[in-house]
Amino acid sequence: MSESPKGSGLSVKRFLTGADILQRLERALTDHHLAAWFPELPPVKIREYLCNAALLRDSFEVHVVVPESLPQPSEQQVETREAVPGKLILYTDGASRGNPGEAGAGFVVSDGSGRELFAGGRYLGQCTNNMAEYQALLLGLLEVKRLQATEVAIFLDSELIVRQLQGRYRVKDEKLKPLYQQALQYLAGFSGWRVQHVPRAQNARADELSNQAIDERL
Repeated sequence: MSESPKGSGLSVKRFLTGADILQRLERALTDHHLAAWFPELPPVKIREYLCNAALLRDSFEVHVVVPESLPQPSEQQVETREAVPGKLILYTDGASRGNPGEAGAGFVVSDGSGRELFAGGRYLGQCTNNMAEYQALLLGLLEVKRLQATEVAIFLDSELIVRQLQGRYRVKDEKLKPLYQQALQYLAGFSGWRVQHVPRAQNARADELSNQAIDERL
């Protein structure tokens, strides 16, 4: 990467990969955009396609000029590009104000030592609390996949979702069935996984991010 002289106010040159473009699109587009542009597919499926395509990040690159004055992303939006093979820990939470109502998803990924690798939130539009819980899980699992983990330990404060994933409860809600099946498909890509219920107090970070996503329409 080449840089202009310090304090010159000129721009910084770097290479923008195909993955950068796809990942920025996936984060910037709301479910409202995706539903309007691609009514044939649910937004979660479109995000999956974008994320899978981003794995081909070395397929092309674009030489761009990035202004020095670009705002820095907030802490919860900073993503590590470092591959972290092995086992990761995922906390997710969904919030819906009205059930159904304005909803958001929060997800936090950390390593075995508790070091936070990624934390983010997503505004989901109008949906039920259980739908928000599943979408938060799916978004979190995509982040875990990006970090190339082989195993994942998942912690949720939704006892219903946990027991459905464990096979102890049947999924009776027709709106939850495709989200449940998608979660199982994602989980099948890991060599090992487990899901555990935790009290809401132990899931405070993900809860905060899910509510922040609603407040700020992230």
